[in-house]
Amino acid sequence: MERIWLKNYPQGIPADITDQLDQHASLAAMLDYSLKRYAGNTAYTSMGARITYAELDRKSQQFAAWLQSIGIRKGDRVALMMPNLLQYPICLFGALRAGAIVVNTNPLYTPSELRHQLKDSGARVIVIAENFAHTLQEALPDTDVETIVVTSVGELLGAVKGAIVDLVVRHVKKLVPAWSLPGSLRLGQALQEGGKAGFSKPELTHDDIAFLQYTGGTTGVAKGAMLTHGNMVANVLQAHAWIAPYVQPEKECIITALPLYHIFALTANCLTFMYIGASNLLILNPRDIPAFIKSLRGTRFTALTGVNTLFNALLNHPDFAKVDFSSLHLALGGGMAVQEAVAMRWLKATGVPIAQAYGLTETSPAVTINPLDVKEFTGSIGLPVSSTEIAIRDADGKDVPQGENGEICVRGPQVTPGYWNNPDETQKAFHPDGFLMTGDIGYVDDRGYVYILDRKKDTIIVSGFNVYPNEVEAAAIQHPDVLEAAAVGVPDEHSGEAVKLFVIRKNDRLTEDALIQHCRKLLTGYKRPKYVEFRSDLPRTNVGKILRRELRDANKGPSSRKV
Repeated sequence: MERIWLKNYPQGIPADITDQLDQHASLAAMLDYSLKRYAGNTAYTSMGARITYAELDRKSQQFAAWLQSIGIRKGDRVALMMPNLLQYPICLFGALRAGAIVVNTNPLYTPSELRHQLKDSGARVIVIAENFAHTLQEALPDTDVETIVVTSVGELLGAVKGAIVDLVVRHVKKLVPAWSLPGSLRLGQALQEGGKAGFSKPELTHDDIAFLQYTGGTTGVAKGAMLTHGNMVANVLQAHAWIAPYVQPEKECIITALPLYHIFALTANCLTFMYIGASNLLILNPRDIPAFIKSLRGTRFTALTGVNTLFNALLNHPDFAKVDFSSLHLALGGGMAVQEAVAMRWLKATGVPIAQAYGLTETSPAVTINPLDVKEFTGSIGLPVSSTEIAIRDADGKDVPQGENGEICVRGPQVTPGYWNNPDETQKAFHPDGFLMTGDIGYVDDRGYVYILDRKKDTIIVSGFNVYPNEVEAAAIQHPDVLEAAAVGVPDEHSGEAVKLFVIRKNDRLTEDALIQHCRKLLTGYKRPKYVEFRSDLPRTNVGKILRRELRDANKGPSSRKV
């Protein structure tokens, strides 16, 4: 497809960033640049404790030296299994600087999920928060893990505060189940030993792998997307080019509520904002909305990233109105579709629109971003970022006419070369000309703006007509008594499939009949939900995205009353 979107690029954003790629030989070199350049600035804040870029430089090099001292070499895999703690960037940067491949691991994994990831990646070292050590204990057999480093929530918060925090976490809140991992050591011990060891900077190139980011939270068995140093450098430069006209180096403070082990926050918050010397406020548990809002009220923040469910949860808490938004000028939504009703409420509450973006684990992740000077919600996922090509293709792999629906396909320097030890899945994911098949259905309008309708696998076929769950959910959430909604297809003897709606209510007086009547006003006949089920919660990924697959699998047939 012709890059028709370039004519609508905001002023100052380049069409390409390929000429900048050689400025940084690797992601480790890019990080080293930031750590040295912004040495005196605060890099991360967590629970009142701060770490500067200089301290992060020193501690991450200590961790890198320790890894090398135990025999970790370029290309070895190091798994990280932590929530948003100060320990995460230290270990992340240390592993990268040692030349290791980082395997980001979801702390909420079950033992079987963790075992699969550790075995598939061949990780030799894992750094884990003690809250999840019991999971590792069960998952460890038959893996290649040789060295286990354990940390606590309070370990880097200072001697007194850290001890108090750990006491509360372990014995008051009882968030650390009993565990036994003989031979494991504490992170502090590793850092101390690394401080005495010599560090040898490895030679890294754009072709070396930086991350194994496992996918499959919404589609099935997890696969390790190989993200190279070149992929990551490219995407940081692409994201930086997009935000550069709107941010001030060394003066930004971004709220990091999404987990840093997830590709969205990893690239956007951790890497791109560090590239401009910003500070990150780490939110340990974004599901604790009162504590989250308390952190917001104590910080003059300028930027925030989130997903639709996070924005919605904040808006529905009464204390959110007490937050000072006078410094906020950038809110970026991704990970899932931002619903118009949520976006409009956010704009009214904060005065700042949500700029919707789109990406995948396999694309490092940014593919499209809305111009940051747009002042209203458009429903678009934005324009392709610099050096990115988009194609909209049919089931046969042929380009469809501009404006028509098809699968969104992507080609660019941020796109993964494939899946770890999985050539069959790699081959299935790409067209012969190098375009990655995203599995998302969408279209491009005459201005080059991209619109996403839904996941290809989530499309509901009712009597031969395509029904996109996003559209049904957006209609349902417009009801004032609906907090969240998820639509899936269930078997139907007459239409093949029917729409079933799962709903979390704000008001228990909301009935199935009332919600159906509401949807009838907004949706044509075949799109209307035939079944409704009210729930107290919905299955989610680690960033809060609703897992429709789990809802479908648990509802092979309609289980609630037809309305």
